[in-house]
Amino acid sequence: MTHRVRLRRAAAIALTVVGGVAAAPAVTPAAAAAAAPAFLDPAQLPPHPGSAWYGGPVTGGVPDPLPFCVGAALPGATSQHRDFWTELDTNAEQITVVERDEARAKTLATLLNNAIRQCADRVEQEDPDVTAEWRDYGRVDVEEGARVHGVRTTHAWTGNDVHLFSVGRDGRTVTVVHWAQMGTFDGIPVQGFRKTTRTAVNKLY
Repeated sequence: MTHRVRLRRAAAIALTVVGGVAAAPAVTPAAAAAAAPAFLDPAQLPPHPGSAWYGGPVTGGVPDPLPFCVGAALPGATSQHRDFWTELDTNAEQITVVERDEARAKTLATLLNNAIRQCADRVEQEDPDVTAEWRDYGRVDVEEGARVHGVRTTHAWTGNDVHLFSVGRDGRTVTVVHWAQMGTFDGIPVQGFRKTTRTAVNKLY
């Protein structure tokens, strides 16, 4: 985690001394907002050829319904999320979790990456009418690191869906970005999504 996070938090919290006794740190609403991780803006998602991106508010908890592949691994009490959508069939979401320390955040990031790696096999086991494939799109060198994955599902009755996921960490904060649309791996914006992932992790603090 970079030093700028600690410096920002130290500047945002003033320690008041009354009568020679240190009082509890006073955290103003502005300081609390500055310390909270920031989320992607709609324009920072991979450009869509047929529509602008739109974004909802940052909301406490996990999305409802739970996100594909990673939902069961997310801790609801410490999660925040933001939904994004286009006018067509492409949508996205970002979920961010602030853990108590870096060790717990590292464990969560590993758990989420494993959940995505195992997602295709798990989906096929749960539904015999579905075939699925996972692809590893590699590491993104940003803060404590991020990894990009792809998952394609083919439903016997409804066709193909394709998903891109990234899991990134900055200190004790983990963020997941999930992009999805109808279709296959052909033509998906992997490089654009890698850029989005770098932006998402850099924006956390």
